[in-house]
Amino acid sequence: MSLVGDSYEYFDRRFRSLTVPTVNVKKLFEDCLWAEGPVWFADGNCLVWSDVPNNRLWRWTEEHGVGTFRADSGFTNGNTRDRLGRLVSCEHGGRRVSRTEPDGRIIVVADKHKGKKLNSPNDVVVKTDGSIWFTDPDYRIMSDYEGFKADGEQGGCFVCRVDPSSGKVEVVADDFVKPNGLAFSPDEEILYVADSGLSHDPKGPHHIRAFDVSGGKTLKKGRVFAEIEHGVPDGFRLDVDGNVWTSTQTGVECWSKEGTLLGRIKIPEMVANLTFGGPRRNRLFITATTSLYSVFVGTTGAQTP
Repeated sequence: MSLVGDSYEYFDRRFRSLTVPTVNVKKLFEDCLWAEGPVWFADGNCLVWSDVPNNRLWRWTEEHGVGTFRADSGFTNGNTRDRLGRLVSCEHGGRRVSRTEPDGRIIVVADKHKGKKLNSPNDVVVKTDGSIWFTDPDYRIMSDYEGFKADGEQGGCFVCRVDPSSGKVEVVADDFVKPNGLAFSPDEEILYVADSGLSHDPKGPHHIRAFDVSGGKTLKKGRVFAEIEHGVPDGFRLDVDGNVWTSTQTGVECWSKEGTLLGRIKIPEMVANLTFGGPRRNRLFITATTSLYSVFVGTTGAQTP
């Protein structure tokens, strides 16, 4: 475990109350190829995250450090938990969203839309009504590095919703270049979605968009919430006050719900994703390229425990 000194940049005085300035970032693990998809298990007091190219899920606990959670993960990327505490994952290998049952069985949540294979589901969130929302860019069918190279069948890269009753997959947004991370506001009235199209096009988007959630099922009034200057936004989470904590090339940026950049936690590797965890949900776990980092913050996360 190593410390990363001089961890903060403050652009707005409000960020000081959201951090613990005397606490530096800690590196917890560093043997990944591309660390992604951190999810906190409060009932197990552990963190699970993806190492996508290594086709593995890791688990970290304070007491025992790091061990293998699942050796063959299906090239899982994004992870979350549903309202029953089950692991929900985006598998690049199977081009599907899956759910892990308490007995270890893996259930397919979604692998097709209108009879055609999904591209490569990337990130996923679960709403309080049980609906599952995920992004489906084509990143992982572009090569064999984090999945299997293949032709896309969808004709685009979409944001999708899985109905909790019927299991039907519906496209809720179809105007993204590379839809990536996504998260709901604490009241679930806004859905934020990253577009990381700059990753493969120098003129592509590198922003987070916000949508009003209408009737709990559809998205309206899409607008750009935040333009990310350094790299692209990938995964992100919100705290209880609605601030958006997002990955960037230079660290984790915190944006107010009004769209003001408040500050940055500096990380020495490109950040892919993050989540709040710990017994009080006041510890930020950060997956960044080859490593897992953590830092205690001055707020708590708004997410499924």
